[in-house]
Amino acid sequence: MIAQLELLIEKYEKDIIGLSDRIWEVAETRFEEYQSVDILTTYLKENGFTVKRGIGGIETAFVATYGGTGPVIGILGEYDALPGLNQKEASPNREAYVYGGNGHGCGHNMLGTAGIGAVLVLKEWIDAGLIKGQIHYYGCPAEEGGSGKTFMVREGVFEGVDIAITWHPNSYASIFNYSSLANYQVYFEFEGIASHAAASPELGRSALDAVELMNVGVNYLREHVPSNARLHYAVTNTGGMSPNVVQAQAEVLYLIRGKDIKEVDGIYQRVLKIAEGAALMTETNLTVKFDKACSNYVPNDTVNRLLYKNLEAVGLPSYTEEELVYANQMMQTLTPNELAAAKQDVISMAGSSDMSAALDAMDGPFFNAIIPYELSKDSMAGSTDVADVSWVVPTAQFFAPCFVFGTPLHTWQLVSQGKTSLAHKGLLYAAKVMAMTAFDLLYDQNLIEQAKKEHKLQTNNQYVNPIPAYIKPNMNK
Repeated sequence: MIAQLELLIEKYEKDIIGLSDRIWEVAETRFEEYQSVDILTTYLKENGFTVKRGIGGIETAFVATYGGTGPVIGILGEYDALPGLNQKEASPNREAYVYGGNGHGCGHNMLGTAGIGAVLVLKEWIDAGLIKGQIHYYGCPAEEGGSGKTFMVREGVFEGVDIAITWHPNSYASIFNYSSLANYQVYFEFEGIASHAAASPELGRSALDAVELMNVGVNYLREHVPSNARLHYAVTNTGGMSPNVVQAQAEVLYLIRGKDIKEVDGIYQRVLKIAEGAALMTETNLTVKFDKACSNYVPNDTVNRLLYKNLEAVGLPSYTEEELVYANQMMQTLTPNELAAAKQDVISMAGSSDMSAALDAMDGPFFNAIIPYELSKDSMAGSTDVADVSWVVPTAQFFAPCFVFGTPLHTWQLVSQGKTSLAHKGLLYAAKVMAMTAFDLLYDQNLIEQAKKEHKLQTNNQYVNPIPAYIKPNMNK
């Protein structure tokens, strides 16, 4: 099957790479991915898929389906970019086309198009009668700061899906073998009274003071929350540009993370008290706007083991001398701390397996080994809205190498590499792994039942969507 897989991927290779590059170029942020959706859905329709847009009440969410009766395998794709990371492709220097513009700093241009490569191959195998079932490609917007999938889960989009598979670009190959942190994202708006800051400051009530006091209070709270919890904030409105005016409006956005929703909510209640205290101290009015949330991820060992088998069977990408020259230039832009952090990630993911020799043997810009798989009880420091899918459908995901080892996510270096042959080779590798894993599941459907039994024991029907029913996707911020 691997030889046939290679031929089918080769058949669509130029198309898949072209789609990824076009998504990289338009670089749209959360819930604004209209051009990206047009590009992807047009191509899927042209290749025989039935496409339904606007699913889950989100204009930039869609599902493309193919196949007949039988189990349903869902492939999850993303295509949202990040603000402020615009960067020229293949440049070892920080230089943007549009300074302050958007950029694909998390590789979602690759993430979404590799999934399309996988479903194209699966369609061919269904047509050839090798497997029976349905393939659903889910176009999922706003993973970055919007929790698009969590909204989609809340609206029942994934009902009837038997197994969900996805991946994420990285600088090494491994299974996503641990949980993630749950989170809440909440806006705190303060409204005060404007006045002349010199002539009549006593008449003013500063909303900016309230934001600053809230931030100080939360900073003191950090010592008194669980060690794995995270509290991040951004001041999204300072109230104006003039220091000679007491600012009547100000706003701060908080992202609160914890090991699960229960822990997050407990921390949130304490943050809320701090915000209320800041409003009392400044005699301002507080408005709290819940923006989004996501749960902690539940990895499925059954499907993970299939993914790992196929990571090894497909084989890691190889690189040309020209690619190595560019990759070494990019590696020179990374700090010793960034490289050390990447090595620690490898060690953590490997668990009991000793990766020291493989790391010591690195003599170039790529980590040419697949990290051994074992299910972990640890949790990564970040969050993903794939987590909410994992609570309602047995879900597995993996990392594939798309850029130089040690390249951090959400950086200009990643954007630079995202439209190069390094990225292209990684996304084609990921497409092959997903296609083979879905094939295995549809060929031996006992594996699907095994994954479902595991999932039922893990979740115990305890899932509650963390986004209240009255909250709608925030497309204005």
